[in-house]
Amino acid sequence: MPMPASVAPGSGAMPIDATFAVESRGFSDARLDRAMHRLVERISRQTGIEIHGGKTVLWIECGAAGPPYPALDEDESYRLEITPSGATIRSATVTGAIRGMETFVQSIDPGANGFEAPSVRIEDHPRFAWRGLMLDVSRHWMPVPVILRNLDAMAAVKLNVFHWHLSDDQGFRVESKRFPKLQQLGSDGHFYTQAQVRSVVEYARDRGIRVIPEFDMPGHTTSWFVGYPGLASAPGPYEIERKWGIFQPAMDPSRDETYKFLDEFIAEMAALFPDPYFHIGGDEVDPAQWSQSKSIQAWAARNGFKDAHAIQGYFNRTIEKILARHGKTMIGWDEVFDTTLGHDTIMQSWRGQASLADAARAGFRGLLSFGYYLDHLQPASVHYAVDPLSGAAAGLNDEQKARILGGEACMWSEYVDAETVDSRIWPRLAAIAERFWSPASLTDIDSMYARMEPVSRLLDWVGLEHRSNYQPMLERLAGEKSAGPLRVLADASEALGIDARRDARPYSSLVPLNRFVDAARPESATVRRLELDARNLASDPAAPAELNAAFTLWAANDARLHPTGEIAELSKNLSIVGSIGLQTLEYLRTGQPAPENWIAQQTEALREIEKPSAEVTLAAVRPVRLLVEALARARTNGRNK
Repeated sequence: MPMPASVAPGSGAMPIDATFAVESRGFSDARLDRAMHRLVERISRQTGIEIHGGKTVLWIECGAAGPPYPALDEDESYRLEITPSGATIRSATVTGAIRGMETFVQSIDPGANGFEAPSVRIEDHPRFAWRGLMLDVSRHWMPVPVILRNLDAMAAVKLNVFHWHLSDDQGFRVESKRFPKLQQLGSDGHFYTQAQVRSVVEYARDRGIRVIPEFDMPGHTTSWFVGYPGLASAPGPYEIERKWGIFQPAMDPSRDETYKFLDEFIAEMAALFPDPYFHIGGDEVDPAQWSQSKSIQAWAARNGFKDAHAIQGYFNRTIEKILARHGKTMIGWDEVFDTTLGHDTIMQSWRGQASLADAARAGFRGLLSFGYYLDHLQPASVHYAVDPLSGAAAGLNDEQKARILGGEACMWSEYVDAETVDSRIWPRLAAIAERFWSPASLTDIDSMYARMEPVSRLLDWVGLEHRSNYQPMLERLAGEKSAGPLRVLADASEALGIDARRDARPYSSLVPLNRFVDAARPESATVRRLELDARNLASDPAAPAELNAAFTLWAANDARLHPTGEIAELSKNLSIVGSIGLQTLEYLRTGQPAPENWIAQQTEALREIEKPSAEVTLAAVRPVRLLVEALARARTNGRNK
């Protein structure tokens, strides 16, 4: 995952043992050497084999270095051939070779005689040139190790853009030597030094990933104003925001001093981030300060700016020119869309394919993020069904479709921190990565899930903590008790996303994210397997036993857990669901009819139990409901006969 463009299986397999080695022939450089070294280390971790080489079995045939920094139009294609006697990756660039190495390492599996890579011929290339992850580090701080391990995971699924959301109302996260009060007063001490930024950029470059900074403006800028209140449209003083939402502070678009400051700031950041694209945010600007300022309104009247949209349009055009002077092309969220902007500007749509299509018809390039908001904690299947060229974008002509560069998944951090962020991004991002890379015709949900689960396990070996931090979080909640029963409850639950949590209780950046909801996963792999069993009850001989074992465990779990506090009701409900499941299985097994109204009563009970509690839903309801529905169909069919 992502599935390659063309796969032709062969016969036999190449053994992976301690003599495994990888060498290059043709072009080679330090970046390719480092990638080959990482490959051997990764295979060693993944297989548990202490590899010492001595037998070259994987050749890397690379045509050229490619651009010195990953580029939008870079050739990422590769060909991979694996035979029992060896393997070869052929590519035009080092980045293409890196993509091929990720496919090779994903192909390794245990075989009858040890680890092996099955014979195959693959020809592969990306569908979209822009395949990204946006990570918000402003609302909750993400230390450098979090960034690095997620870059490794991005490379593993062939994503190539890291969009770094570095400023918002809750924090300014990059060191500015020209304007040091930005980080000194606007970050609570949590910011990246310029040396750290350079190291992250280089780390990403080594993996074929571009790093694009976002400094949100003219709104979402409260943290700027703590140190530099003169930038704001209303007098200070200002404090870092601790809560979530849209706030009134906005940059003053009428003063030349604002643009002088931003010119100097952008010059400093442009030197720090080598990518030619620079994100200015531009979303969710509250015009209250502009409307209430006599000086701004007078300035707007003199210049014929009739409303806030026109005022922001002037601001955007001015910033666009500043960026151009420093060799950068502007990106903004779809609120910045204005036909008076230069057509080099890229529109990033978070509001839907309609705005993406409008921009493409007007001659602008665009990115889709709508449908890929990971903070909503929707199932991978929901994200997988969204395509950058679906919806309103499907009606574009070929020239307009070519302006859709790809998309970015977004991880906003209101309800994640450094401990939980991996589990909110992965493994669902792997499914989105496939949507960006693989052919559009690849839409089978069952196939996606069947491949996503082993890829999720594989991502452990690149250093992610989306799986490894699960048990420790539950043990912390269990205290001196065994965490086993709590794990049963968590495996049967799914955490709610931002839509539900924002109204559940008064959250802020100071509230610890260490409750049951934070440990629970966005999507339960346990429940998904049981749903498959419920669907295949008649055709899979193992399904009844697996369902019976799970339901028995659930039915007895409340008595084992003895919970108190917010999960007490959830725990009780899991045992009720388990009991309903056991009784339904018994009716289906014996053919004995259920009592009158029993099916309706259990259906209503499941509907009530499925309502959120403690900011999670009891996913365990789903396979039991499938069985109750099967029982209802059997009853109806019996009557019809």
